Amino acid sequence: MNPRYFPRPSVLRTLALALFLAFGLSALPAVGLAPALAQGAAAANDDDSSSAAPAALEMDLSMDDPSGAWALISHADPVVKMVIVILLIFSLVSWAIILQRWILIRRAWKQSESFLDFFWKTESLDAAQAEVDRFPESPVAQVFDAGYRELRKLRAAGIGGGGRDARVDNVSRALRRSASESLTRLERWIPFLASCGSAAPFIGLFGTVWGILLAFQKIGTSGTTSIAEVGPFIAEALIATAVGLFAAIPAVLFFNYFASRLKVLAAEMNHFSYDFLNLVERHQRTRKPGA
Repeated sequence: MNPRYFPRPSVLRTLALALFLAFGLSALPAVGLAPALAQGAAAANDDDSSSAAPAALEMDLSMDDPSGAWALISHADPVVKMVIVILLIFSLVSWAIILQRWILIRRAWKQSESFLDFFWKTESLDAAQAEVDRFPESPVAQVFDAGYRELRKLRAAGIGGGGRDARVDNVSRALRRSASESLTRLERWIPFLASCGSAAPFIGLFGTVWGILLAFQKIGTSGTTSIAEVGPFIAEALIATAVGLFAAIPAVLFFNYFASRLKVLAAEMNHFSYDFLNLVERHQRTRKPGA
């Protein structure tokens, strides 16, 4: 079985490029649009110069005001800063796992596909075994190698004739063990993506709640509900939520993607195991007793 329905790497590259462009466009500052809008408003109301001058002055002041995301983080409460640092660490670790697993699983799929094409073109198992080292990252090739080695051990031990069922069972156990080991190796660190996707929003929510508590404390001590007094605390709280979502969304998306690819690889290893056992069983039935 040669599953050609599997997503090609070019599709993933296109999706990654689209996500990169989306994040890049969303990160563009809106300040560059403000002068154009202000000029359009001034052109439409050029007969009222007294109202245009304050608008321009207000625009200049807003451009000089350090109210960006980094300024909010630098002036945030220590608890909010700690939450943001934890979330950034989660995000960095998640992206490291994503890149490493993406490369590893991609190689596993490509080499497994090449090995299957090569295996079904060979004339004997010995010829396939001689070339198995060409596919070191292929879990299907590792499954075949484990089954072939077990089969050779049984042949060397002289198990045959009445021990046919025992031989097939031994080979089947060797195939299942190798498939489990290969799948465990490919799944390593991927559960962290699920943990990050489920925990990061709640960690960010904790920072949001803390910032809102500080805002209410400011209202209680100052006795005013002016947005100028409580706005910075609310902004700091929203920054924590945004960082939590930034860490969680890619982790969830790539966790689901890796889970689907590993599911296909696991099914492919099982299918190859069944085909290999069929070859062994047919060989045992057609083999002469004592040969």
